[in-house]
Amino acid sequence: MGRLRVAALLSCLPLLAQAEQVGEIGVDWVGNDIIIEAVADPQVEGVTCHIAYFDRGLIDRLSKGNWFEDPSNASIACRQTGPITLGDIDRDESGEDVFRTSRSIILKSLRVKRIYDEANRTLIYVAHAAELTDGSAKVAISTVPLYQPGQ
Repeated sequence: MGRLRVAALLSCLPLLAQAEQVGEIGVDWVGNDIIIEAVADPQVEGVTCHIAYFDRGLIDRLSKGNWFEDPSNASIACRQTGPITLGDIDRDESGEDVFRTSRSIILKSLRVKRIYDEANRTLIYVAHAAELTDGSAKVAISTVPLYQPGQ
């Protein structure tokens, strides 16, 4: 179910990164899973983030109601996966969206933002939930240093 939401949303947002599912872990008998996706930063060649999130199964949705919503929890780890080349990235302290997927029909999304800490030569990736009215404190962070030995 998560893959379909990601594909539908990303077809509308061609400037954001596309996720590729690389793992799926069943966590209970009602079909709930942990989905792991790889997301290459579209503006920073050589950086890949892996995002893990909970995907509710059909039985869980039927038994608990709240049919159209998934939890906002997510974990993120970003690493250098090749030579890093910075593209035309936003250097503002608010950063820019790298990835976004819906966690409910219209009101909640899971986002990954990139912020460039120029003073420390580090890319910061923050996974967080965004909701229309109630912000969420559920946050995960990962950093990729741009320091190269000898520089």
